[in-house]
Amino acid sequence: MGKWMSTQDKLQRAIEATITAGYQLNSEAFEFLIQNAETNDPFEIIKAALQKIEALSDKPMFIERTFLEAIMQQSTTIIREATREQVEEPQPALAPNYSKPQTVEQRFSGTNNDFYPYAKDIPSELKILDDATGKLTSNGTLEEYKGLFQDRFKRLEKILRQRMDVKAATPITEALKSQPKTKLKVICMLIEKRDSKNNTILSVEDSNGSATILVPQKAPEEVKRKALMLLPDTVFCAAVIKTKTNLLMAEDIILPEVGRKMPQHAQEPVYAVFTSDIHIGSTKFTKEAFRRFILWLRGKYGTPAMREIAGRVKYLLIAGDIVDGVGIYPGQQMELTIRDIHKQYNFATKYLEKIPSYIEIVLSPGNHDAARKSQPQPAIPEGYLTAIKDKPNIHSVGSPCYLSLHGIEVLMFHGVSLNDIIGVVPGMYNDHPETSMRLLMQCRHLAPVYGGKTMLSPENRDYLVVDKVPDIFHAGHIHVNGLCNYRGVLVVNSGGWQEQTEYMEKLGLVPTPGKVPVVNLQTRETMVLDFL
Repeated sequence: MGKWMSTQDKLQRAIEATITAGYQLNSEAFEFLIQNAETNDPFEIIKAALQKIEALSDKPMFIERTFLEAIMQQSTTIIREATREQVEEPQPALAPNYSKPQTVEQRFSGTNNDFYPYAKDIPSELKILDDATGKLTSNGTLEEYKGLFQDRFKRLEKILRQRMDVKAATPITEALKSQPKTKLKVICMLIEKRDSKNNTILSVEDSNGSATILVPQKAPEEVKRKALMLLPDTVFCAAVIKTKTNLLMAEDIILPEVGRKMPQHAQEPVYAVFTSDIHIGSTKFTKEAFRRFILWLRGKYGTPAMREIAGRVKYLLIAGDIVDGVGIYPGQQMELTIRDIHKQYNFATKYLEKIPSYIEIVLSPGNHDAARKSQPQPAIPEGYLTAIKDKPNIHSVGSPCYLSLHGIEVLMFHGVSLNDIIGVVPGMYNDHPETSMRLLMQCRHLAPVYGGKTMLSPENRDYLVVDKVPDIFHAGHIHVNGLCNYRGVLVVNSGGWQEQTEYMEKLGLVPTPGKVPVVNLQTRETMVLDFL
């Protein structure tokens, strides 16, 4: 057992170094480190890999197995080549009856008598911290919309004023009364952005006034880049110079942003699994891959290393689109195997019932689910989930939802607003949804744009303002797996379980089904397991 723990410590050190540097290991690379941990220190391999990456002009998002293999072959500290010698895998802790494992490439089959779920003996520490379900009261009146944006502005202004460089910001009406060449800062909401002769013109307002801010062609490139990133209805601070007219000249643009967050760590080595966009009922639902995923959670599928991870899974978070729904997009009926939404949910609950009861499951809705489409979304109505409503380990919540897993705070949101960012903001694309999610963190709002593809409900409080910075920000919707570490916030887009539909093809969206992010809540080690 001591030998295993020593190997685990080495692996954890290596993974922490990877995450800190802003990269991720894919599942094959992670398994490669496990294979060779007895003869080669994983931390030394990762350290050499990161040094190599830093010299690359085109840096990868994921570190792959082939890259690590090349690093090992170049290393002078290698005692023997793992590709030529069989390396015995270490025995996992808390599994005294664990038999000698097969090679990593072989799949486990047969009974799971040697599978001991460590997480089964660990009490749940799941807390729902903030959920709009049951608090939504909107009637859709004009006055309510006015109240929604006033609430948004007030709370984001408070966040901005916590910054030392923004505390003394001036109201727009006072700024316009200032003498020419006076340097000021104003907190405002973007109403309109337009280009004119290589200049960018920003129409803005605050609670009592409005103004025009010019980002001139001669402005620093960084300021012009920030202006391009601004979304309509974003609340931000502008550092400006008063001109002889009522025009304000931009010197800088400051978003609410997230401060550097100290990573939180659970006291127990338990894991959380993040997924979304299952789309049960669709002909493109990857049923066999999802069955393998369920079998893995039960300890009946995967390599010994994968099953060791499965035994430590305590939480499963599903961020919306559990079913494909009916009438969601043009021509959908031609791609449905189940054309009744109640039957779709019945099949979904049958899958969920097969997940071990010691795993806490959190379900939130997406735009394909039987919840209202406008944001925020309340939980899926109980009438669709009757088969599991009495299951104490299955929790149905709204979107967004703020929750705590063993002290790690997670912001869970389906992510429908990402459509308003991707393709509009320079540098934002479907194949890297984490960059768009990062922008939402910078704006401290989950759906800044009103009047785009995302419908907003005028509640008495804007539940989409990110008042508190999470440890993990989890979304889906784009059907593409993506991860990054932004200022201490682990940003996870969990991809999904649906192959490319005709509608996705028309949009140029290429999904990555069957890839599942798994996070060790104690070390924040993150890996992506592939079930396709």
